[in-house]
Amino acid sequence: MSVISQVILQADDELRYPTSGELQGLENFFKTGEQRTRIAQTLSENERKIVQEASKELWKKRPDFIAPGGNAYGDKQRALCLRDYGWYLRLVTYGILSGSKEPIESIGIIGAREMYNALGVPVPGMAEAIRCLKAASLALLSPEDALEAAPYFDFIIQAMS
Repeated sequence: MSVISQVILQADDELRYPTSGELQGLENFFKTGEQRTRIAQTLSENERKIVQEASKELWKKRPDFIAPGGNAYGDKQRALCLRDYGWYLRLVTYGILSGSKEPIESIGIIGAREMYNALGVPVPGMAEAIRCLKAASLALLSPEDALEAAPYFDFIIQAMS
């Protein structure tokens, strides 16, 4: 749900017009649209590179994940991890495009901890994986764009911590 949808639904629920503060927030949302689109495009066009770089860094930090008995040991398990990294990167782009962390929460975070716990995947390891994904992603962005994108990664990291 975008910032626009949130403002409209909240105002409608309260049977009122959007406040001047809400309208100012929408104005800012429109002003940053080009930047948010540029960031999402850069991340989506470089997904493979980002995922590869992030996983390489994670395996260096946590070689136990890919060692025998680790959650990413073997081609199948490693492929599933990489798939999940791409999925989280996609969630970040949804948040950036919408200007809200709500899509990340509703699509990806709710239930993710429980799922990983049920599968025996160490949740702190997932937080570390997202940190690596963040670093690989932000390295491809300008400082201004990285500043805009970072909180969306941090939201996932905090939820996984």
